[in-house]
Amino acid sequence: MDDRFKLSEKLYRAVYPPEKMSMFWRRDGSLSSAAFADPKGLSVDRGDHRPDMEVVCDMRKKFSGRIIYLYVKHCLATGAIVRYFPSGKNPYHSEIHGSETAVLLSKSQRLALSKRAVVIA
Repeated sequence: MDDRFKLSEKLYRAVYPPEKMSMFWRRDGSLSSAAFADPKGLSVDRGDHRPDMEVVCDMRKKFSGRIIYLYVKHCLATGAIVRYFPSGKNPYHSEIHGSETAVLLSKSQRLALSKRAVVIA
């Protein structure tokens, strides 16, 4: 795995459920743009074209909450930057940044990504 992302690659994120963090969810059960606000960079796990259930099982070992995914192409379409930041504990760790110079996603980027996010677990 290297720092190049294919447009078709999925990026997965654990999001607290509505019972724990209601601001991350809309009343209709869809994801709110608030779930994409992180001033340190939006932490995600890259899929590396693994099956969804393999990624979910792996993420459940480290995170609680619901698991969502986005495609790299949806991030890039908003002008966001996807960066690969593996760690000793997580070789799939990556971040979504607002731009080359801004880590936080803009309000419009967060809204666009919330509309594209798919809850899978």
